Amino acid sequence: MKRQKNKLKETIARGELALGTCVYSFSPAIIELAGFCGLEFCRIDNEHAWRQDQTTEDLLRGGNLADIVPLLRVDRDNPYLIRKALEAGAGGVIIPHAHDQIDVQQMVAAAKFPPLGKRGYGGLCLSGKWGVDAGTSWMDWSNQEQLVIPMIEDCSAMKAIDPIMATEGVDGVFFGPADFSISVGVPLQTQHDKVISALKRVVDTANKYGKFVIYPVGFPQWEKVEYIKELGVHAIELGHDVSILRSVWQKSIGSYRA
Repeated sequence: MKRQKNKLKETIARGELALGTCVYSFSPAIIELAGFCGLEFCRIDNEHAWRQDQTTEDLLRGGNLADIVPLLRVDRDNPYLIRKALEAGAGGVIIPHAHDQIDVQQMVAAAKFPPLGKRGYGGLCLSGKWGVDAGTSWMDWSNQEQLVIPMIEDCSAMKAIDPIMATEGVDGVFFGPADFSISVGVPLQTQHDKVISALKRVVDTANKYGKFVIYPVGFPQWEKVEYIKELGVHAIELGHDVSILRSVWQKSIGSYRA
């Protein structure tokens, strides 16, 4: 795989809005298509979808082939999946349910080589070019370019949002509106003031510490994209492959049968 600057990180650093999507179907062709279309990142869901096997590696390879940053969302309670994801070629990891600074410090420790973290060395992997070009240069590149992105999706995290954002090694956060709405007592009302006011505070805090915020927008809610963009979110996830296809099929079937 190419050892280059992280495209998502660079886009945001230029002050541009980064656009991405999410893959639930685990089709390498979908993530390749997303990259060829010009999206900067793609979340590969391995929290609710269950693919701890070769198919995950195939998607990571497809993402790198198509020049799109593959972000692998892993299970929160298995820190070793973070190292495995980065070794397999993920451009970053998304970790669910960060509650406080201790949580995110543990995430960083699992993702970063010393002195930033406690990640163990193993260059016989795709990211290390199977040992052909690993060593300290690979370690330095991994620490700089492979992203650590905790998820803010519980109201408890708001009490610690400043120390979370201030944590060295955290590149940005993914705001999860669905779970956050549940945690504040307004289930799935993602436009409720309790959710939006929290999102605004997260964005303001991210800007304070030079971090970014990713926010997911369902398909085809284009008016919502403009609204979220105005709130200052740095990257927007435009639906999931499954939900996009579902929406197109439902609309097409309704039109034809009418």
